[in-house]
Amino acid sequence: MSARLAVALAAVIASVAASPLLAQAGAPAGEWRAWGGDNGSTRYSALTSISADNIDQLQVVWRWKMDNYGPRPEGRSQTVPLVVDGVLYTTAGMNRDVVAIDAATGQTLWVYRNDEGERAERAPRRNSGRGVAYWEDERGMGRIITITPGFNLVALDAETGRPVPGFGQDGVVDLMEGLRVPEGVDPVGMIGNSSPPVVANGVIVVGPAFLTGFRPPSMSNVKGDVRGFDARDGRELWTFRTIPDDGEPGSETWEGSSARYTGNVGVWPPFSADEQLGLVYLPVEAPTSDLYGGHRLGDNLYSSSLVALHTRTGQLAWYYQVIHHDIWDYDMPAAPILVDVDVEGRGPSRLVVALTKQGWAFVFDRETGEPIWPIEERPVAPSDVPGERTAATQPFPTRPAPFDLQGLSPDDVIDFTPELRAQALEVLERYRYGPIYTPPSVLAEDGSNLGTVMIPGALGAAAWEGGAVDPETGILYVGSSTVVTAAALAPDPAVTDMRYIQSNDAVTPTVQGLPIVKPPYGRITAIDLKTGDHLWMIPNGDTPANVLDHPALAGLDIPPTGKSTRAGTLVTGSLLFAGEGWGGDPYLRAIDKATGDVLRVIELPGTQNGHPITYEVDGRQFIVLAVGGRGQAPELVGLALVED
Repeated sequence: MSARLAVALAAVIASVAASPLLAQAGAPAGEWRAWGGDNGSTRYSALTSISADNIDQLQVVWRWKMDNYGPRPEGRSQTVPLVVDGVLYTTAGMNRDVVAIDAATGQTLWVYRNDEGERAERAPRRNSGRGVAYWEDERGMGRIITITPGFNLVALDAETGRPVPGFGQDGVVDLMEGLRVPEGVDPVGMIGNSSPPVVANGVIVVGPAFLTGFRPPSMSNVKGDVRGFDARDGRELWTFRTIPDDGEPGSETWEGSSARYTGNVGVWPPFSADEQLGLVYLPVEAPTSDLYGGHRLGDNLYSSSLVALHTRTGQLAWYYQVIHHDIWDYDMPAAPILVDVDVEGRGPSRLVVALTKQGWAFVFDRETGEPIWPIEERPVAPSDVPGERTAATQPFPTRPAPFDLQGLSPDDVIDFTPELRAQALEVLERYRYGPIYTPPSVLAEDGSNLGTVMIPGALGAAAWEGGAVDPETGILYVGSSTVVTAAALAPDPAVTDMRYIQSNDAVTPTVQGLPIVKPPYGRITAIDLKTGDHLWMIPNGDTPANVLDHPALAGLDIPPTGKSTRAGTLVTGSLLFAGEGWGGDPYLRAIDKATGDVLRVIELPGTQNGHPITYEVDGRQFIVLAVGGRGQAPELVGLALVED
């Protein structure tokens, strides 16, 4: 076993040796009690009332608009509601107000509004957030747990919306307290949150988010430690240092004194937990900064890693670093998916699936951290950026195959016409490009090098939208986007004390405004976790108008290319549902899970922004999702079958 893989493995095995295998079976009892349906982030519900036989009767039955909830993100809300006992709980507006809504009618029941003043106004992730968490005590009393833009942890009574007495101070725990902050750094405006916490085994686990790191003001930043709090009273129980202190395991992977001043390495996406194993699974981000690591040489544990912690103590159970010394912003972007699958006839296995920006699904035994299929360390290209030193190798999963384009070769460029292909190759003469992990490069003043073409780009093939899995079949569904980024470094002493940051003059290569690569530009892929095989792939949506109507393509029969967006997916006992994601068209598709055939396209009032969820109230199944678009207010829409 690799030294990177396991720590305290014997303790994990001993704790579960006598326990029966417990499947991650999706959202329970027709509700949606966690961000991903269950704490395993399966995004699955066994409900089947909405099926292929009646999908043509599905329509919008209520709309809940966010116009009046303070400053609002322009047309966009990434919130994913919860539903418990017929009540829907969500966040709204840039103040991240918490709202309770009747899940059958869309009627507002209560609102909690926080006012954090300057602290919220300076927040690095001032947006709608991605939802809330729910916890119930032994008496069945429910609490809504939320993290504010200004980085406070708040517990609300689920029935009334009032802060819970005895939790922190008047229901609030100040998450700015107890941070590791280098000298000269003001944490306000640098650290915050964008995703809900996970509540498991009576512990609220909180991960922080930061400003994007392409052009950071300094090589020094707040450290992204993950912390656990008692769900009853808000007491801090433990801290896991994602950047080790001097002398701690992993500190040797930070050369010189870089571990002392480097920051970030937080957990900004949603994450997952297995309450039976008593483990929480953290998708950890990259260090400061995203595209240059000359100030933090070494592998940089535990950045860009999947980390499993003991939920009650915060002690490390195991980890796997998917990027050594990350200089591509290929941090871990999605909630790990937990599912029990019989892999290749070996018998049921407890899996954790980490979807990555690189377009891979890393699959591990979630108890031990052992890869289900071999992961090979392969040589990658070195960097020629002054002061930089890339890792000699990177991990390459042997199964499943990548679910999106990786790297760029002449075979990948646009070829609708010979003329467009020739122009694309001419454009690329001024860029560096090659296989995945081709390093960023310095922007040349004479224009001879415009940077390195990154595919997937820094926004990733997969991102926070992640995927969904059907625990009955072991099939994983992943929405991804083929986005191109130009990684062009330049010094900018007026902005930062770093030697290089991403240049403001970086230009993404295109051909007459068209993507430089072949379609599809976005896709949905079905992967069989029993074998690691891809079952099918479909484009995410039709051909965008800027491609379909482009004069260089006049007269050509262009098949559906999909959009350069990531689908938000939901799996039920009967169907796969997918919206096109931010920047796509306002449709929700009902898809045959086995074949990928689109059975119906349902028009929405706006484009899908947050994942669809499903639940049942009084025997009626609903699908709800956040929609919006530029120039329109975001809203939640509830869909159900037409009633007689």
